[in-house]
Amino acid sequence: MAKLLIIDDERAIRSTLREILEYENYDVDDIDNGVDGLELIKKKKFDLVLCDIKMNKMDGMEVLEQALAYSPDLPFIMISGHGTVETAIEASKKGAFDFISKPPDLNRLLITVRNALDRGTLVTETKVLKRKASKTRDILGSSESIGKIKETIERVAPTDARVLITGANGSGKELVARWLHEKSNRADSPLIEVNCAAIPSELIESELFGHEKGSFTSAVKQRIGKFELANGGTLFLDEIGDMSLSAQAKVLRALQEHKISRVGGEKELEVNVRVLAATNKDLLKEIEDGNFRMDLYHRLNVINIHVPHLTERVEDIPEIAQNFLEEICKDYGMPVKKIGDAAMAALQALPWTGNVRELHNMIERLIILSDKAITEHDVAAFANPGGGTNIGAAHSSSVGTVVRTATPNYDNFNNFQDYKDYAEKEFIKFKLEKNNWNVSKTADDIDIQRSHLYSKIEKFGLKRSAE
Repeated sequence: MAKLLIIDDERAIRSTLREILEYENYDVDDIDNGVDGLELIKKKKFDLVLCDIKMNKMDGMEVLEQALAYSPDLPFIMISGHGTVETAIEASKKGAFDFISKPPDLNRLLITVRNALDRGTLVTETKVLKRKASKTRDILGSSESIGKIKETIERVAPTDARVLITGANGSGKELVARWLHEKSNRADSPLIEVNCAAIPSELIESELFGHEKGSFTSAVKQRIGKFELANGGTLFLDEIGDMSLSAQAKVLRALQEHKISRVGGEKELEVNVRVLAATNKDLLKEIEDGNFRMDLYHRLNVINIHVPHLTERVEDIPEIAQNFLEEICKDYGMPVKKIGDAAMAALQALPWTGNVRELHNMIERLIILSDKAITEHDVAAFANPGGGTNIGAAHSSSVGTVVRTATPNYDNFNNFQDYKDYAEKEFIKFKLEKNNWNVSKTADDIDIQRSHLYSKIEKFGLKRSAE
């Protein structure tokens, strides 16, 4: 539900607009002056502001300027009973989405509100996509081990030396590969990634080298393989320890001769590819067990970069967690939540079986489920590292103990929205019970309107348990 703010010093206008917009199922706040309106904008997240121009205390144009300086993507619709073309142009120049004269035409008002909200959504989504696509994520951390990795990348990246990246799942091997490419002389050419563990053994050769039409039953047309697609650039073979022996032999030949042949083809094709590989397995043990070729191992392991487990560099966790916190809040379009020192210490004490990838997921979960600030009690209740802590656990301020509920079966959730609804329901239920089902107190506690809370109670079918 979109959250709207009306700033107008005329009670009748505020009441009329609010009634119309709430009927259209918008969540609406209103205030009678620009100074308090600005404070509300700074405290709460609004999707749209409707602002009068002529007001006491602060002019609407000044509200517009100061609000957009604080939140540049917040759509503003300016309203005035003394509207002129010059006023509308001035409002547009200052960043307003549109200008509406009083008394507002109902149909035009609703269309303008909808269009402003649609544009705001598109602006946010575009920024997120640009950020995700524009730049390789930084390698975060100031520990000695991370410093050595960064130094090695600087030395090795400009060369064409093959690199074998080792480390546990989620530790950041792919990120190291991306930076090796980013800082190489091939940065303007493609980086092609292949997850060897995700491709069936019978298809891996076709994936890597391509195939000719009719070379096997489902080969209805010619296919270009990853080696050809990466020509002039970098090929990243992730989880190479899971590659079949027959594919390993062909990769070895490609590395030795810089030539490949498509499956079912006779023509040899020259390729100029730098190969980076990564694995979470002990390849020397795989060689002993007959699962990996020693000659390929030596071809790939010109330079070895080992990415340490997160628990081996706990001093990096605060920097990484804060970065994730800011990034995820920005993606969700919400103010950045604060995380206390005790909560950060609690994060550092966790086992992190899933490494940095798990830490990212934990921070996202804490952002969704916690209040304005993330506390050590939130970490204990919601972090759930490696399945060790039950989600739904909550600190009880009345008795000073931790109450736990059963870990949910994640297979029951069809998508992320289902999980968010589940988490929201459990959170609201907990807060209602904590406040003895005092709806007004609970609404203040979780910083939403009482009418909004009633809607949530009805939506989730929440009922007070019998005494």
